[in-house]
Amino acid sequence: MSQDQIEVSLTPGGDVDGASMLLRLASLGAELGAPSIADDGDALAARVAEGRFYLTCIGQFKRGKSTLINALIGTPVLPVGFIPVTAVPTVIRFGARPRARVQARDGTWRDVAVSDLHQYVSEEFNPENTKGITGVEVFVPSALLSTGMCFVDTPGLGSVFTNNTAATHAFIPHIDATLVVVGADPPLAGEELALVETVGKEVQNLILVLNKADRTTDAERAAAKAFTIKVLEKRLQRHVGPVFEVSAAERMENRGPERDWLKLLAALDALVQGSGHQLIQEACDRGIERLSEQLLAIIAEEREALERPIEESERRIAAMKQTIAEAERSLREVEFLWIAEQRHLSDLFVERHKAFLASIWPQALEEFDRTAASLPRRMGPTFRYAVMRKAQEIARRDIQPWLIKEQSEGEKEYRQVATRFVQMANDFLKRLADAGVRELARMPHALDPEMGFRVRSEYRFRDMIEIAQPASPLIWLADLILGLVGASRVIEREGREFLARLFEVNCSRVQNDILNRVQESRDRLEVEIRKLLHEISRIAVEALNHAREAHAAGAPAVDAAVARLNRLERGVVDSSS
Repeated sequence: MSQDQIEVSLTPGGDVDGASMLLRLASLGAELGAPSIADDGDALAARVAEGRFYLTCIGQFKRGKSTLINALIGTPVLPVGFIPVTAVPTVIRFGARPRARVQARDGTWRDVAVSDLHQYVSEEFNPENTKGITGVEVFVPSALLSTGMCFVDTPGLGSVFTNNTAATHAFIPHIDATLVVVGADPPLAGEELALVETVGKEVQNLILVLNKADRTTDAERAAAKAFTIKVLEKRLQRHVGPVFEVSAAERMENRGPERDWLKLLAALDALVQGSGHQLIQEACDRGIERLSEQLLAIIAEEREALERPIEESERRIAAMKQTIAEAERSLREVEFLWIAEQRHLSDLFVERHKAFLASIWPQALEEFDRTAASLPRRMGPTFRYAVMRKAQEIARRDIQPWLIKEQSEGEKEYRQVATRFVQMANDFLKRLADAGVRELARMPHALDPEMGFRVRSEYRFRDMIEIAQPASPLIWLADLILGLVGASRVIEREGREFLARLFEVNCSRVQNDILNRVQESRDRLEVEIRKLLHEISRIAVEALNHAREAHAAGAPAVDAAVARLNRLERGVVDSSS
């Protein structure tokens, strides 16, 4: 975007000076051979000039984020479905008419039909983003977006597609305000909480929405809201405001109670009127700081590679690789610690499992017997159905809260173990920084020791419908006879046995789910550490290659290269001051 284009597109909320600074940084990125920085600067300059800020919708997979955005803008432009349907972050912004466009890896945009969006943003038609789409924008004539607010629909956390979660994390630097979509089962999963905490440290404006309110009871929603506020305020150390109960599906179909819908719209309007301009300014300032640090890190490494002897750079990179190799060996050694800790966790949760059953079983059985005694017994098949349904209801009601508690305890135990792994990795990062890898001092690579589970829960309550409602006509006939002869106690006894089995099976599934999440999270953490350690040397190696080329061309070429870098550095400093 040129300066003239910025002046033409500037809206009342825009910032032409900030946009100009971002464009200069983008130009310097292009001159340095850093296309990702150049593209980032151009894109941010455009939205700063146009007075647009991003309200990013985040949450776990299947929270109904896309449906919520559709309901807010009043038209179903985003595809929704059972399988993951948001493979890349999708920006929904104001436009005079509905239209859409997608961006390829080379930065070029092309228009697509709104009805064809699912071809680019869904896992069914673009699995793990194999089409290489780096951006999606949808334009809609929504009054809610007419003053600069843009919705961003992010891939759901906890999807089985790991690229989706990575895409959401990569978008964090561009978030200005956040719409956090939670549920009641559970209210906040571990990965959601970690992301909200990360975003909340940088973004003050969090709007909390409990979606799918039509699918839960009053008690479940009240518990979920209290849990969400308590956990977030503890993590963020500040007030986080109310949780708005809505059903986006009901609002799309214009049915059911409005719940907190009007309050949510009022909160969005207040965000635009009260903070819109400030959010744009903050986005600009963050972008300038981020791009400047990245450019200065590259310049510093390039210049030092030119000024030091090639042999010294080679020794430096060799030492760097040796340190990384030591880290790899240490990772393998620490695996024994992991195995021992996982055995400890397994024993711990077995004991917790036993303690839970011992505490809950007497009252669950008493409630079951009391209800069964009040049910009509004349029709045996009907009595069996009612008895088994009651058993399922009691088991589900008692186990779901325990699941949330156990997941929280599991994350706590996991963090204690993971912290040792993370500390070891961060120690190696510090050693590399102390050895003179200057980009580490400028770029926040360190791993977060507080991050919880890196995979979502796979737990689903097993109702064992094949036992509760057996398909055999012989059992139906036997139940009928039992009811007629007044021998329904047989069915009641089987109901007790069924209740006991529901508790045992589902408690074991909760325990196994947590232990599996520990194992998978450990595996992913190891991958993160290894990837981080191996990425560190990339800039240094690239700078060495450039230095070799300059030295091969002679001293004048080296001097010219250093002078060029000094000029670029002054340009970065001037553009960011």
